[in-house]
Amino acid sequence: MASKALLNAFKANKPAFGVWLTAGGTFHARTVAQASPHLSWIVIDCEHGLIPLVPGAAENVAAIHSAVPNGGPSAVIRIPATGVSASTSWQIKYALDAGARGVVVPMVSTAEKAREVVSDCRFPPLGRRGFGSPFTHVNWVVSASEYLATANDNISIMVQIENQEAVRNVDEIAAVDGVDVLFVGPYDLSISLGYRTPDPDPHPDVEKVIQKVLAAAHGAGKKCAIYCSSGPQSAKRAAEGFDMINVTSDAAALSEGIADSLAAAVQKIAPSS
Repeated sequence: MASKALLNAFKANKPAFGVWLTAGGTFHARTVAQASPHLSWIVIDCEHGLIPLVPGAAENVAAIHSAVPNGGPSAVIRIPATGVSASTSWQIKYALDAGARGVVVPMVSTAEKAREVVSDCRFPPLGRRGFGSPFTHVNWVVSASEYLATANDNISIMVQIENQEAVRNVDEIAAVDGVDVLFVGPYDLSISLGYRTPDPDPHPDVEKVIQKVLAAAHGAGKKCAIYCSSGPQSAKRAAEGFDMINVTSDAAALSEGIADSLAAAVQKIAPSS
């Protein structure tokens, strides 16, 4: 069966560290998945990244889930449509049919929308998800019947808290049965509240709101996730009690890695007289 690294971390109450994948491709996704044994999950970003939901998401899921023998990071898909649109249902279907271990829905602002998301992610009798893809179970390395029997218990449903309305309704959203994770989007949240984007940390007033979301999630017995941009920042969030923490993105790690290596090389060259 495909990796349960994220779900296992949740069950063990351990911080689950992951990365954001913004540029797709089988070899690229596989390389990211093999980068560290500390990697619990990878979000395939179909919202702001350059990865199409179909067929790109499924190809990247397959690459991630086959990258590490006997387990590796869990592939999660962030769909393009936000919670304020009417397009989330069919996109959730495509994301889960791609074999994702979890789905992230941006800008979910009400409990009503959260309940709709849950219903779209669950097979009957718990929801309204349809069954029929000939490829989904292959990406989980199980039979079609086994996938149907186990998917409801093994898919993580994540809703992003990213605007003022979501903050006002955060307790009600957290209380929705079936929502597993409240995912803080600090950039859009900052903009919505009228503040600068994190640089690298959010404005103190936004930080208070972030802590409110964390408290609401844990108060409802749910997990709380947050997007960070560095290892030290991620360690700080883990110490605060966040359960799922993005450490970096493929684009940022690539750019920073090249820049750091070149800077080190240039420093070794003695200046000419």
